[in-house]
Parts: sequence; C-alpha cells; structure tokens
Amino acid sequence: MFSTNRKEAKNAAEATTLIATGTEIKGDISFSGRLHIDGKIDGAIRGNGPQAMLTLSAHAVVSGEVQAPHIVIDGSIVGDVSASERLELASNARVEGNVYYKLLEMSAGAQINGKMVHRAEPPRQLAKPVVESESAPIDAKAAKA
Repeated sequence: MFSTNRKEAKNAAEATTLIATGTEIKGDISFSGRLHIDGKIDGAIRGNGPQAMLTLSAHAVVSGEVQAPHIVIDGSIVGDVSASERLELASNARVEGNVYYKLLEMSAGAQINGKMVHRAEPPRQLAKPVVESESAPIDAKAAKA
C-alpha cells in the first residue's frame, strides 16, 4: 500500500559526495544532490537538477567551468562560475573568471577577477485583457447610426 520509492528518491537527492583533501581529479564532474570539495579538480563541474548544491572549502582548488543552481565558495576557482539560483562567496573565495548569478551573497575578503553578471528572471508577460464584445454584430451598429 505504501511505497518506499519516495524515500529512496528523496535520500538520493539529499546525498552528499565528498572529495577529500589530498584528492586530485582530472576530468569533468557531473552530479546531482550535494557535492563538497576539499581537494583539487582539473575539469568542469556541473550540478544537475534544481536542488544540486556545490560547496568548495577553503582548501579546494578548481580549474575549470563551474555550473550549479546553488554554489558556496570558500576556495579558489580558475574559470567561469554560473549559479542559476544562489551564489555565496565566503571570505577566502578567489575566482579568476566571470561570475554569473541570480542571487549573490559576498563576504568581506572574497575576490573576483572577472565580470560579475546578474541574471534576473525573465520579465513575466501579463495576460492580455479580455474585451467583452457586445452581442450585436458590427453591421447592425452601423445600420443604427
């Protein structure tokens, strides 16, 4: 009657992967859920899904493009950073590249050497007003005049 599939899917989305200090990875990384990096990455990092969150500790070093909905940086990145939802730059954050963000929190001491580009939500289109037409046809109105 009750399925455990929902719990498994929820736990998978909340799972955290750790790349520990002393670990070096050469190649691109694609993840969903949470990724915490203490080591060194030489390649692009891409977070998939609206809940994907990337955290770089003060010891983390990334050489490559970084994309995820939620990003917290306290280490260094050489490459462009794109956060579709929220970007947090802690005091030790160092970014050598362009930064694209929707919402930004930046602590004193964080450094960016590149462009900062705010990506606002696209403007919403308002619905066209509904014009109620009169029941009489146009030709009948012209005949009365």
